[in-house]
Amino acid sequence: MDLLLSLGVTSGVLAAVLVNIAIWAPRRLWVKLAALATAAALLPVAYLGFAELLGRPKPAELQWSETGHDRATVLAARMREGEAIYLWLGFDDLAEPRSYVLPWDDAAARELHGAQGEAEESGAQLRVRLPLDADPVENQPLFYAEPQPAPQPKAQQSEDPLWFQRPSVPSEG
Repeated sequence: MDLLLSLGVTSGVLAAVLVNIAIWAPRRLWVKLAALATAAALLPVAYLGFAELLGRPKPAELQWSETGHDRATVLAARMREGEAIYLWLGFDDLAEPRSYVLPWDDAAARELHGAQGEAEESGAQLRVRLPLDADPVENQPLFYAEPQPAPQPKAQQSEDPLWFQRPSVPSEG
């Protein structure tokens, strides 16, 4: 929500600059009033447009805000054959997940489907290599099931076995 507020404030400042230029320009009064009305109409339209876009997946080419990451967890995926691959990604250091859309690619769809099966079978997390729009790297899949971590070594047992004694039962007499 902070991004929405900052984009709204930035739009307002830019509209105010444009109105200021229009007012001080040597134009007729009706042109200046039209510029003021247009800027006033721009603010709610821009804010509502930003709010509407919050719920839509971002194209993979616009994945500029997560440039510091080399992988993400695939929280959900939906494939629409011939249209697109929709991904909901979680990043380790970000609280909110991000939504992306990839253009349809048969190879990526098969890879995603196979990696989903592997991850489900092994109980591992499904991961994706970033950036999403990069050219495929040889021998590195875009989607993969994260390998299971090595199990912790078992603690060594002591050499002396532990013997239990049966508690004594009082005799009836």
